[in-house]
Amino acid sequence: MPGKLSLRCPTCKKLVLRSEPEFPLCSQRCRLIDLGKWASGGYVISTPISDPERLEHSPGEEDEQEGRHDRKRTN
Repeated sequence: MPGKLSLRCPTCKKLVLRSEPEFPLCSQRCRLIDLGKWASGGYVISTPISDPERLEHSPGEEDEQEGRHDRKRTN
C-alpha cells in the first residue's frame, strides 16, 4: 500500500486513515466482527493447503523409491 494514506474499512466501509490505531479497520467493533468472520469460516483462503510431507518429495521420487524397495525385496 505504498502511497495510500487511507482506505475503506472492510467491515463497514468507513474511510480509515493509515495513522489511526485500528488501521486497516476503523474501530474495535469492526475488528471483533472481522475476527468473528475468520473464526466462523466466513473468510477462506482461496488456494488449497498442501500436505507439507508431500511437498518434501517430488511426484516421481516416490515412485522411484517404491521401485527400489521392490527390487531389494526380490533380490
